[in-house]
Amino acid sequence: MIQNFEQNAVLQLAIPRALDEDIADLLLAHPELASGFTLLPAQGMGQHTRLLSAMEQVQGRSQRQLFVICGALAQLRALLQLLNQHFPGADIHYWITPVIESGSLQ
Repeated sequence: MIQNFEQNAVLQLAIPRALDEDIADLLLAHPELASGFTLLPAQGMGQHTRLLSAMEQVQGRSQRQLFVICGALAQLRALLQLLNQHFPGADIHYWITPVIESGSLQ
């Protein structure tokens, strides 16, 4: 059944791969802010991309992890504040987009 959620959104976090376990642990410790999430490998490219390793510098892209979290907009904003407290300056890029519908196919 597809459900409509008022004020629901998707938070996507593009993080350095070295932080994926720490971020996952923080999310799992706060199910009131993130009841679940999806984790995907990603590569970051752009003017402000930090290329740390020699391989990243040669390829011109950084190795990242992408967390995808669906929830209420207010909870996602609170989660961003918590992440900022625990990981200041950690090169975490985020964006929030609205969710029109969400559900599971049965």
